[in-house]
Amino acid sequence: MDTQNNHAFSQQPEPFWRESVQLPVFPKLGQNIKTDVAVVGGGIAGITTAYLLAKGGKKVALIDAGSLVNGTTGHTTAKITAQHGLIYDELINHFGEGFTKKYYEGNMKALSFMEETIKNENIECDHSKQDAYIYSTTDEYKKKVEKEFEAYLTLGIESELMEKLPINLPIKNAVVMKEQAQFHPVKYLKALVDSIVNNGGQIFEDTTAKTINEGESTQVVTEEGYHIDSEYAVIATHFPFYDGMGAYFARLKPDRSYTVAAKTAKDFPGGMYLSAEDPTRSLRYTEDTNGDKLVLIGGDNHKTGQGKDTLKHYEALEKFGNTVFGIEEVKYKWSAQDLISLDKVPYIGPLTQKHPAILVATGFRKWGMTLGTLAGQILSDHILGNHNLYSDLFKPSRFKADPGIKRFLKENVNVAGQLVKGKLDIPTKKADEIENGEGAIVLVNGRRCGGYRDEQGKLFVVDTTCTHMGCECSWNHGDHTWDCPCHGSRFAVDGTVVEGPAKEPLTRVDDQLG
Repeated sequence: MDTQNNHAFSQQPEPFWRESVQLPVFPKLGQNIKTDVAVVGGGIAGITTAYLLAKGGKKVALIDAGSLVNGTTGHTTAKITAQHGLIYDELINHFGEGFTKKYYEGNMKALSFMEETIKNENIECDHSKQDAYIYSTTDEYKKKVEKEFEAYLTLGIESELMEKLPINLPIKNAVVMKEQAQFHPVKYLKALVDSIVNNGGQIFEDTTAKTINEGESTQVVTEEGYHIDSEYAVIATHFPFYDGMGAYFARLKPDRSYTVAAKTAKDFPGGMYLSAEDPTRSLRYTEDTNGDKLVLIGGDNHKTGQGKDTLKHYEALEKFGNTVFGIEEVKYKWSAQDLISLDKVPYIGPLTQKHPAILVATGFRKWGMTLGTLAGQILSDHILGNHNLYSDLFKPSRFKADPGIKRFLKENVNVAGQLVKGKLDIPTKKADEIENGEGAIVLVNGRRCGGYRDEQGKLFVVDTTCTHMGCECSWNHGDHTWDCPCHGSRFAVDGTVVEGPAKEPLTRVDDQLG
């Protein structure tokens, strides 16, 4: 790897989408308010829900703990597609043909809705039609791709089974889904945000929701003690900040994946590509602010807080991109955290059967552009009293023993193993041995802690015990965060919560240093 790219990899990751568009800034909530619907979470699911409700005549208040479109939505590869990996053969086997066909149709309805919205709202967001491909490189996955193609035919999906791709990549076979799309997610959502405001919606940033009280109204309570009284509350915070005895922490697996955006020597021919095997490889292109092509090389996913040094994932993607296209310069890098449900189908609808006025959207399994949009349609229809054909598929109260129980047991065995492993991991390094730009597990007065020294030499030391359920966090070298390997909570170097389910920060122990 050359010096220029080494330098790029040493910086804090920031996605191209966020750097290329200036979003409006909204104030922090500073008083109690009343509204029809409180939407918590400023990603594609929350914004789409608020957009549709505001257009439907409802008073809406949308809040986000940070800034809008800065979570998973802002760190996506932004493929608008119903091709969600090798999923259709699996869904047919677990749920049947009827369920699976509705899953496909729901995602295609979301794709069509986005196209119509872009046209009707005159949104310039680099939207273009693209074919989507899943390819295999081994005999084992060649058979799985063939089964997926058979599932496509069963469901009536226009497709082909191919032996070559438009890109120069050696494969065994590939299945294509025609007429999918790609876009610039922040440009698109900026237009929806403007529409929310124009239709009387209120938006507040840097406003963290802490809990929900139920009584005469549904009351979202913020970290600073203000409350939003409403008829409905929508939880679109990626991981639900309020559980309501739904045990979502045990029903969702956190997964991280990575993207590098690069200028390449070889031209990218168009199309969107995904490998069937692990480690995953995802490809598409976009245009930078100068109109030059940027190839987005994504994948290398793993369970949050587990596995090798996270910086190695970025390096693996660059190596792959260089082999296929010849990388001239890595311009951006970023990572995203996604949640996967027990049966790989999102939870969209009432939080639990006992909480009909609290709605949730989570578990999009890396395919949030269509599924987040579909969630916005389902939730807004529920509130507006409209029938939605797809709501029963995604209701969080569903449960099917196969694969639900197997995955539940597997994930919780993993959690138990990580809990024990972390407690037995005794560090040998001392805090004063940490170099500038380095993070490491250190021992402070016999206590396992996490230390990070910034480029200016300032040292941050925190207790690494996750405030959610007591697992020990590990250092994420690629993103400069402390990540919990049990349920995916993430914390900044000063201990503040980056991502739930944890609500409380890691304890600072800087003052205990001798």
